[in-house]
Amino acid sequence: MSAKIIFVVGPSGVGKDSLLNWLRGHVRSLPLPPALYFARRTVTRSSGNSNEDHEAVTVDEFSALQQAGAFALNWQAHGLHYGVRHAEIQGRGGWVMVNGSRAYVDQARALFEGLAVLHVSAPEAAVRARLTARQRETSAEVEARIQRSQSASVPLAPGDLSVVNAGALEATAQELCELLQAHTGLRLSVVT
Repeated sequence: MSAKIIFVVGPSGVGKDSLLNWLRGHVRSLPLPPALYFARRTVTRSSGNSNEDHEAVTVDEFSALQQAGAFALNWQAHGLHYGVRHAEIQGRGGWVMVNGSRAYVDQARALFEGLAVLHVSAPEAAVRARLTARQRETSAEVEARIQRSQSASVPLAPGDLSVVNAGALEATAQELCELLQAHTGLRLSVVT
């Protein structure tokens, strides 16, 4: 049985990583083994610059892996290369959540039949505050990211999901759990 993919997208600052990390730490799918799996990405970014547990590689290492056919999905965004290895998806048999890219939605849909997009958004003021708090970019770069996010829309198809991360992380995560249960048919148990 092949995995069904939930491709999580949204602009920087909407809290995708925070939501996924909350789900990883607080949600269990029943029955075990997990029918909800969180794919680990390979990224050309050091592990110290992110709150995501990822495999950090150099650009040359990423290129070698890509040429060897190691990735089921791969894309570029914001000067970085992202990949999801075949082993993170194939043979899982349940639902796999992939932290993806808005620009790669069409390619991902073409590769995986039945792929569902989960679009995460947030109010502009919240995005600006989150990007500023990260202290990775100048205020001009933050504004440029906000402008790009407003112009880049994700066409949602029937069966896709959407959540607005506007308030407390736990409240949005609980809402997302309900959406996931309704979409996937999984029984999810929240562990505090």
